[in-house]
This record gives sequence, C-alpha cells and structure tokens, in this order.
Amino acid sequence: MLEIIKKINPEKLPRHVAIIMDGNRRWAKRRGFPATYGHKKGVDTVKKIVEATRNLGIKQLTLYAFSTENWNRSKLEIKTLMFLLKKVIKDYRGELYENGIELKISGRLSELPENVVKEINSAVDYLRNGKKMVLNIALNYGGRQEILDAVNALISEKAGKITEEDVSRRLYTYPLPDPDLVIRTSGEMRLSNFLLWQSAYSELYVSEVLWPDFSEKNFFEAILEYSKRERRAGA
Repeated sequence: MLEIIKKINPEKLPRHVAIIMDGNRRWAKRRGFPATYGHKKGVDTVKKIVEATRNLGIKQLTLYAFSTENWNRSKLEIKTLMFLLKKVIKDYRGELYENGIELKISGRLSELPENVVKEINSAVDYLRNGKKMVLNIALNYGGRQEILDAVNALISEKAGKITEEDVSRRLYTYPLPDPDLVIRTSGEMRLSNFLLWQSAYSELYVSEVLWPDFSEKNFFEAILEYSKRERRAGA
C-alpha cells in the first residue's frame, strides 16, 4: 500500500472526491446475511476511507449515503438505515472533531425522521470549526431534485436572467467545489442521480469491489489513476 502512496503525485491530488458507495446489499446476500448487516459493514468502510482521505491531504469528501429513491426499499431496511445513521453520527462525531473534520449534509434533510435530524444538526454545529477536511454526506439526496430545488429557489427570489453560477450557489453542496473525481464501487457504470450538475467534468473511476470490501488500498489506487490523467474540462 505504501508503494502506491509513493507513486501519487501530491501536486495532482483531487481537491474533492465523491463516492457512490454501492454494494452493501449484494455483499450481504452473497454471504447469506440480511441487507441490514451489509449496511453495518459499510459503515466500517466509511470510517477507513474518511481517514485515508484526510491522511492524503484531500480537502473534501462527499459520500452518497441515502438517495431519494431509497425510500422504495422495505420498511425494515429503511428503519435500520435511519437507526444506523443516528448512531454513527452520535458515536463518530468525537473522532471527527479530534481530526479537524467539518460535517456537511447535502439533501432534503427535513424529510428525515425528527430524531435523526436533531442528531445531525447537533453534529454539524459541533463540527463547524473543522479545518482539515470537509466530510459531506449526501442524504435523502437526488441530483434532479437538487437542480429543481435550485431553480425553484431562483423563481421564488424573482431572479432575472439565470447564470450557471446562480444555479451552483443554490445547490445543496454549495460552497464545495465540484468533485474532481467520482468513484463508484461494485462495478456499476452509472451515476444513479448523483451530483448530476457538479460532475459535468469530473473524472470517473469504477471499482469492481463491493463497498464493504473497499479498502484503503483500493482508494489509493483510484487516486493514483486520477493523478495520471490529463484533465481538459472540455478544452
């Protein structure tokens, strides 16, 4: 793993990495466990990748935790996900604080259970002065819904001629820069309604590894691949 890190050019690190954490349910099914166990194992991976991101010196990390489409899953799975979310945020915030990590949430937070929202808001406030890195959780998030909300905000403000900057400033992720690199685990070749506006010129990296098995080594390999690419942004 150290050999991979040594090959990464520190001058070509992405500022912002976004990850579609896919494969928890498939990981559990292959092992004869319920989907909820896969989500629990996925939390362990989150902690490892957050630490790896900070240690590399990457300043922003966005994780796709729960989409607007995920409400279509079973009531038991959703209940477990909300319980896990609340518990992880409560238990994990001390470690985030010690490591200087700010917490940001992107999505329609008001639609989540009240007790979960309360825990999230408390953690966001507690971690607001983190300077080393921003951990942005895409929660109850949908890319199309985000753009619609931004446009409706502009309409309500009676904005005149709308620019790209006007829309960008009203996205859930503002003021984070657009992601330089979007990683998807589990081998699926799609964005799944994730950061549709922001990822217009992002580099894409797909790993065949399911999220619970996605290691620091897998993450560093993605960063190394990114550092070798020539970014043109349409030029």
